[in-house]
Amino acid sequence: MVRVLELKRMANQIRQDIITMLVPAKSGHPGGSLSAADILAALYFHEMKVNPEDPHWAERDRFVLAKGHAAPVLYAALAEKGYFPKEEILGLRQTGRILQGHPDMRKVPGVDMSTGSLGQGLSAANGMALAGKADKKDFRVYVVLGDGEMAEGQVWEAAMAAAHYKLDNVTAVLDYNGLQIDGTTDNVMASDPLDDKWRAFGWHVIEVDGHNMEELLAAFAEAKTIKGKPTILIARTVKGKGVSFMENQVGWHGNAPSAEQAEQALKELREEAARLG
Repeated sequence: MVRVLELKRMANQIRQDIITMLVPAKSGHPGGSLSAADILAALYFHEMKVNPEDPHWAERDRFVLAKGHAAPVLYAALAEKGYFPKEEILGLRQTGRILQGHPDMRKVPGVDMSTGSLGQGLSAANGMALAGKADKKDFRVYVVLGDGEMAEGQVWEAAMAAAHYKLDNVTAVLDYNGLQIDGTTDNVMASDPLDDKWRAFGWHVIEVDGHNMEELLAAFAEAKTIKGKPTILIARTVKGKGVSFMENQVGWHGNAPSAEQAEQALKELREEAARLG
């Protein structure tokens, strides 16, 4: 329970960092970053084998943020983990600084794959996983997908390939918050039943509450026991989680808060942090 509480506190801190970095940038994607904070807290501070002092460590677990527009949540996790000085988050999207609007593996320590064009992340993860098997390495590859991204055909080609090659060292997480830039996923391009689809493509499927740390940790542990097929966590989340006026609001997909809105958001998040103790 102590470890779970620490991870909940870290998820809250990641959310605070997301809001903090978006204000000076005056642009960015808060909604889908906030919805994935618990997932990345679980991965970077419990699940993944990584070394911030050696970002290219050959034995490390790999992470791919397929929905690259949610870069703030990745940058927050990397900063909190110690990959680069935390003050760097204040340079988000600014000329001459390392944190671009989408992750760049050439410039940001800890970024394993440059992403931004939706649909490509799982393919990249598959390549890493295949290389790991070829090199007889035991690292795992984690990839976070967006639910709007499910409309991209390449995702399903990659899903089929991962099952064909029995990539049991791949764990995908679907950040299933139900909203994308143009509205609800059901209205833009309905994709349910996603659990049945992924099973039909040969994946082991685990459905979880993406904001329940206990469920996330149990699901990641289960994924490690699955042999001969990849695993996907279908994580039900809330877009804008943790900030009352952002939650389930499509308008916060790609708009940064004003200074006043950020102040209110941080007040709410700090109150939640105090409740966590």
